[in-house]
Amino acid sequence: MAELRPSVAPGPAAPPAPGPSASPAFASLFPPGLHAIYGECRRLYPDQPNPLQVTAIVKYWLGGPDPLDYVSMYRNMGSPSANIPEHWHYISFGLSDLYGDSRVHEFTGTDGPSGFGFELTFRLKRETGESAPPTWPAELMQGLARYVFQSGPYQPYSCRRQHREENTFCSGDHVSWHSPLDNSESRIQHMLLTEDPQMQPVQTPFGVVTFLQIVGVCTEELHSAQQWNGQGILELLRTVPVAGGPWLITDMRRGETIFEIDPHLQQERVDKGIETDGSNLSGVSAKCAWDDLSRPPEDDEDSRSICIGTQPRRLSGKDTEQIRETLRRGLEINSKPVLPPINPQRQNGLTHDRPPSRKDSLESDSSTAIIPHELIRTRQLESVHLKFNQESGALIPLCLRGRLLHGRHFTYKSITGDMAITFVSTGVEGAFATEEHPYAAHGPWLQILLTEEFVEKMLEDLEELTSPEEFKLPKEYSWPEKKLKVSILPDVAFDSPLH
Repeated sequence: MAELRPSVAPGPAAPPAPGPSASPAFASLFPPGLHAIYGECRRLYPDQPNPLQVTAIVKYWLGGPDPLDYVSMYRNMGSPSANIPEHWHYISFGLSDLYGDSRVHEFTGTDGPSGFGFELTFRLKRETGESAPPTWPAELMQGLARYVFQSGPYQPYSCRRQHREENTFCSGDHVSWHSPLDNSESRIQHMLLTEDPQMQPVQTPFGVVTFLQIVGVCTEELHSAQQWNGQGILELLRTVPVAGGPWLITDMRRGETIFEIDPHLQQERVDKGIETDGSNLSGVSAKCAWDDLSRPPEDDEDSRSICIGTQPRRLSGKDTEQIRETLRRGLEINSKPVLPPINPQRQNGLTHDRPPSRKDSLESDSSTAIIPHELIRTRQLESVHLKFNQESGALIPLCLRGRLLHGRHFTYKSITGDMAITFVSTGVEGAFATEEHPYAAHGPWLQILLTEEFVEKMLEDLEELTSPEEFKLPKEYSWPEKKLKVSILPDVAFDSPLH
């Protein structure tokens, strides 16, 4: 629960400008991390020392539900000559370490990131006659902050950073929200993340803080970001004034996608980009499952993910860690994809409380030197049955065209059960699936190796998945010669980990 109030002294929202003029007494009362971020706000808005704020009534470190202590809201006049409209600028406080006393974040030194290493910002176009900023963006930012603080184990993350890296966001990530951001009838229902065009990184006593800006996008733009990459779509949005312009300002009244405004963008930029670059999306959390058709269901020694009448076996800690590393990295090392090693030191997060707003982005296609490894207790399967809900199934062409045909991998991590499916191409080293044994399982983690010839065949047969609204569920595809079956099922089929 939060309240709206003007930020006035002696509250924490109105510090003096940083520097020698700040008295030691005030510095001892005003949290140093908060003070450092406010210095950057004062640099941008010297005429707005006491902006309106949405403030958490009960702070997160006192048991409250909202991780952000404050969201400040500024009026930005923009620059009409540069096609930058007047807008409201929202800035969060709480993802970074504001206090330095471990009440929220562990202090790890001044050289690394402060807390999660970033704060969120959002730029909302100001409507004519609007005298005060809407407060719904503050709740949106709280929702994203809750995700960061409470992300569930095995969720896909990207661009991780040092000590709190498994739960962080970075520029180019996307968030599938599946609902108008302001709960209206708007087409702006998802988000991309990018660097704020004005806010500069801040060095605080507890580490460095950068500023990531939320950019509202339409469903078609989100899908293009998935098929290609988030940074490419952000660049296109910058070229279309009504869709964001240079500062990527969100207009909730925008009724057209960038592809409807300029149809050439899809073919000349996105399609060409997918063909040339492939996709940077290396995996998603999804409603999916797999079944080993090689063994009878009653075989108790069968460690497949779908069991009849019993709980499926859980992924081991090492399996889980490698799945998370596989999701995190793009497996690109000296242009040759390699499965990453197991790192037993990483820790799992907590359970996320809003599945529709889960972060699906896995944008990192770079990594440091990785030593291939071998997994034990790996089983070769003769025949497999893959099951996806409609939303997950619609991403199969992306997996095949944007990833495997470019020598990469793609992973589906189940959000309804403890299992995963990783598709790999023949160029990926370190996989336990091979051309001789293309289906292999390590507990409930299935790997499927597909040759380029078979990928092309599958793309032909699955062409209708590019327009999933045009067919009715359930849908089944089968390649008997490859002993592979794929089913697209309604969401209700995945309501329980048991099928």
